[in-house]
Amino acid sequence: MWRIGLTGSIATGKSTVLKAFADLGVPVFSADQAVAELYAGDAVAPVEALFPGTARDGVIDRAALSQKLAADPSGFARLEAVVHPMVRARIAAFLEEAEARGHALAVVEVPLLFESGFDYGFDAVGVTWVDPAIQRRRALARPGMSGEKLDTILARQLPQDDKKARATYLFDTGLPIARTVEMVAALVAAIRAREPRK
Repeated sequence: MWRIGLTGSIATGKSTVLKAFADLGVPVFSADQAVAELYAGDAVAPVEALFPGTARDGVIDRAALSQKLAADPSGFARLEAVVHPMVRARIAAFLEEAEARGHALAVVEVPLLFESGFDYGFDAVGVTWVDPAIQRRRALARPGMSGEKLDTILARQLPQDDKKARATYLFDTGLPIARTVEMVAALVAAIRAREPRK
C-alpha cells in the first residue's frame, strides 16, 4: 500500500485536497480531526494538568488553550509531547487497517509533518500551497483569526517554499477547485494502476 503524507501551511487547502481523495474512495486520516477528538477524550486530563483552567465540561477549550500558549509559547513543546504520541498511535492503527483491507493507497494529513521531525514512514509527501496573499486572505476570514494570531502560527511553520522543495506531489489550490480535484484523480488513478507492491 502506498502511504501518502499530506501537509501544507495554514489556509493552503489541505482539507479540500483530503476531501478530494476521500471522494474517490481513498482511506483518509486527519491529524487535526484526531486532535479534536482527543481534546474531548483521552487528552483532556493530561492537557488540563499542564494548562490548568483549559478544560470546560470535560472538553479542552481551544480558545483558552490558545491564550495560554500565546502568553507562553514554550508551552507548545510540552503540549506536543503529550498530544503527538496519541495522534501517532491513531495514524499507525489507521494505516494498518487500510492495508489489511487491501487498499492501494491511504492519505494522512499532518499539518506539522516537516516541523515535527518525526518519520511516519510515508512513501511520498503531498504539499498544498497557494500564493501568500491568497493564503493570508483565507486565513483572516476564519472565525477568531487575527493578524497577530496568524503571524504567530506562521512563525511556527516552515515557509511554503521549503515545503514545496521537499514534496513528492504539489497541489496548487489557488487554481479552481475542479482543477485540484482533477490533479488528485489523476494521481489516484496512476497509483491504483501500478502492480501491487510486494
